[in-house]
Amino acid sequence: MSLARRGGGGPTDGGLGAGAGGTVCSGKGMWYYGIAKESVAGGRSVLTLKDVQGNANFRLLISKANEYLSLLGYTEHGLRHVTYVSTMTAYILRSLGYDERTVELGAISGYLHDIGNMHNRKYHGPTGANIVFTELRMLGMPLDEICTITTAIANHEEEIGIPVSPVSAALIIADKSDAHRTRVRMRRAHDIHDRVNLAITDSALTVDSKRKTITLDISFDTTECQIMDYFEIYLTRMEMCKQAASLLGCRFRLVINGLELLGQVQPKAPTEAAPQIASSQAGA
Repeated sequence: MSLARRGGGGPTDGGLGAGAGGTVCSGKGMWYYGIAKESVAGGRSVLTLKDVQGNANFRLLISKANEYLSLLGYTEHGLRHVTYVSTMTAYILRSLGYDERTVELGAISGYLHDIGNMHNRKYHGPTGANIVFTELRMLGMPLDEICTITTAIANHEEEIGIPVSPVSAALIIADKSDAHRTRVRMRRAHDIHDRVNLAITDSALTVDSKRKTITLDISFDTTECQIMDYFEIYLTRMEMCKQAASLLGCRFRLVINGLELLGQVQPKAPTEAAPQIASSQAGA
């Protein structure tokens, strides 16, 4: 079992450290995940997450998307969010034994998944996929890898998306797990999204490869709002996470304040029926 905790700062190593072929460092709410770059794979040049993170165009697009959502009053969707999603997508795939290139494609998908928000919140998944497709083609990435990334990006929204591949499934779970008070830009009591995110004081995403479970464990401050408020905006997203976990061969569990609220509860073993006691009036 491996654990990735986000709390109010950075993650624990969670299986993503040097021993797993990657590096993680945290700082001021931003996580970076890198995989050793290979110059050639099967005669093709390899584009890495570090290449993507260092690309000025992508950084600008992420910034513009975050600025647009800020004007609409949405929670933070900038470098902190996309780097978290990139890290968690890679973490899920690696924990479940996927090969290193699939892990890296997942990390790139997570980093680029919200770029479509620069145009409009509606259908930002397919919009972003089209933008990313063009940019990655210009950078020389193989078409089959671009298809893996853009299909995942196009399907991460709960309104229209469905998990269709391991990368898309891991991206969905990683994205939907990023609810936390650090995402709130301004405290607005009338906004349910702000109240719910402010109420989440800690969260941890855990992959147990032996038990085949993916668990989102949340600490929730009920003085900010009620847990039912969480489900008002997150129930559809959690159901999507269940579908995504199923594609990965796992069961998704949502635990809030120690209580499992979503996930298949293991049935109790049947108990023996109590012996019948003959009535003293029997046969009377």
